[in-house]
Amino acid sequence: VALVESGGASVQAGGSLRLSCVYIASFKCMGWFRHAPGKEREGVAGIFPISTLTEYVDSVKGRFAISQDNAEQTIYLQMNSLKPEDTGMYYCAVDRSCVELKRWLLRGTSEYWGQGTQVTVSS
Repeated sequence: VALVESGGASVQAGGSLRLSCVYIASFKCMGWFRHAPGKEREGVAGIFPISTLTEYVDSVKGRFAISQDNAEQTIYLQMNSLKPEDTGMYYCAVDRSCVELKRWLLRGTSEYWGQGTQVTVSS
């Protein structure tokens, strides 16, 4: 399954970035996870394409927004008011068998992954 991320960069705190993930096929759960050095991988945001239901980890609620463009076959993660603790490698992920978005994000694992795009936020 090809998932190609882009959009990662180095920004100052308070800045914004938009990550993109181009996919070939839509899956039941689609979203973004991140992995910071010394920390466990965590789910950041997820979406059920069929219903557009979304879910976020508490630390990004109100700052990040996940969306999907079926015509462009792309998932976006708009990240605003970035903080140094948002630093990490961000991975696009999809899963056919997830049942609940929140549980999928908390589990920290997924069926397929992209190669990752680095986000670095400096204070």
